[in-house]
Amino acid sequence: MATNKLTTLKVNQAKPGEKAQKLADGGGMYLLLDTKGGKYWRLDYRFAEKRKTLALGTFPEVSLEEARRARDAARKQIAAGIDPCAARKVDKLTAAHRANNTFEAVAREWHKEFSSTWTKHTQEKNLRIFEAYAFPWIGNRPIAEVTAPELLAIIRRVKDLGYLDTAHRLRMTAGQVFRYGISTGRCERDLSADLRGAIPPQRKKHYAAITDPDEFGKLLRDVWAYQGSLITCSAFRLSALFGLRPGEVRNLEWSEVDFDARLIRIPLGKMKARRLHVVPLADQAAAILEGLKPLTGKGRFCFPGLQNRDRPMSENTINAALRRLGYDTQSEQSAHGFRSSFSTMAHGSGLFRPEVVEVQLAHKHGDAVRLAYDRGDFLEERRKLMTWWAGQCDQMRQGAEIISIGAVA
Repeated sequence: MATNKLTTLKVNQAKPGEKAQKLADGGGMYLLLDTKGGKYWRLDYRFAEKRKTLALGTFPEVSLEEARRARDAARKQIAAGIDPCAARKVDKLTAAHRANNTFEAVAREWHKEFSSTWTKHTQEKNLRIFEAYAFPWIGNRPIAEVTAPELLAIIRRVKDLGYLDTAHRLRMTAGQVFRYGISTGRCERDLSADLRGAIPPQRKKHYAAITDPDEFGKLLRDVWAYQGSLITCSAFRLSALFGLRPGEVRNLEWSEVDFDARLIRIPLGKMKARRLHVVPLADQAAAILEGLKPLTGKGRFCFPGLQNRDRPMSENTINAALRRLGYDTQSEQSAHGFRSSFSTMAHGSGLFRPEVVEVQLAHKHGDAVRLAYDRGDFLEERRKLMTWWAGQCDQMRQGAEIISIGAVA
């Protein structure tokens, strides 16, 4: 059977006619020229007593030489008893299967499946860590083929950058992805379990906080004297009065503020504890929000960003304000430390039950059995607590007689 009848020049010069044309090259391969000028490589062959046609590509994307190599490879398959068309379908299915079972594909599927139960911050953080530190190295690898040394290498890379806590989080979330892969039949074991102890333990994080009433009073005077935008000043002062986490303060929305009921209702999706959190508003806190509402009340966020009002203020705003006031946020006072200041003085006052203070901080309190039966949120007691705290802040700020702390929690 004569082959290689065509030349690249002949293929280039081939012109369409009124009917489709076949320009044979031999060995069953030909160039199919349609009436619109499209040029397609085809291979006709017989397999199991049936006539079949295999597409070899389109000219000029697939050159004449490339088409011939594809023809020769297909004929070798036929000689070996393999149907090239059936083999191609299997290859496509295998490729699709591999694409759906890469570490990145499984991780994104896991994230989509479970992220509705996390806070927005956790959703973004988990995905950001994968995108920055895992996907570029193992994202395209089938999850079943990823090895423990590969996983360890990317975790150590993060650790060596100085992000030890992030390295531990990466190992933990990668383990969740592998366990999800096991449950959905994409892999057989959780490699992260092999890496326990492979990097140094996490450092216990302590947020810098002032807990001495006299020193805290000076801090409050500095906060109230801070020269900044009304948005920043309001968030700064409420950080001291609320006892909320910094992210909960900056993401506060006007729809969550009920002036009539003197309450803030933060939905479960935004809370670290993943449950609705109700914060009683003391008069002082309500007054700050009422003073801010004419400026930002038409938007979504109480404390929007300066550059983009559709997003909350930066997570570094309060810490930056503290640093401008001369406070070291690592050793003296941090934005998160306002919670510790409130907790220490509220517990130390002896005026409130510990569980009331812990609920106000959105902490779990008591053991699992107690939590199963104790569904109350101590709202009226917490109203008294927050009214007391706002009053204490006023007294400390003014340098008046203040609480005596009998015990430090």
